[in-house]
Amino acid sequence: MFEILGILGLLLILIGWIYETYQLVKTKKSNLPIIFAVLYSIGSLCLAIYSYLLGDLVFLVLNIAATLIAILNAIISIKK
Repeated sequence: MFEILGILGLLLILIGWIYETYQLVKTKKSNLPIIFAVLYSIGSLCLAIYSYLLGDLVFLVLNIAATLIAILNAIISIKK
């Protein structure tokens, strides 16, 4: 039962990030400061590793997605 709630949360967050990433790629503009994107990337990567070590698939997927999106955001921020 609790896993269903976790998966629902994961899906809702991913949908929001996919929409934001689509807008980011479409406009080639990031509204976030580069330092935020870098710190978020590192933090999400640490949480992904932690989730892996705990064996928590929901948070592992969520944090891998967060890491990839933050890295994309950082790359676009650097290019502008």
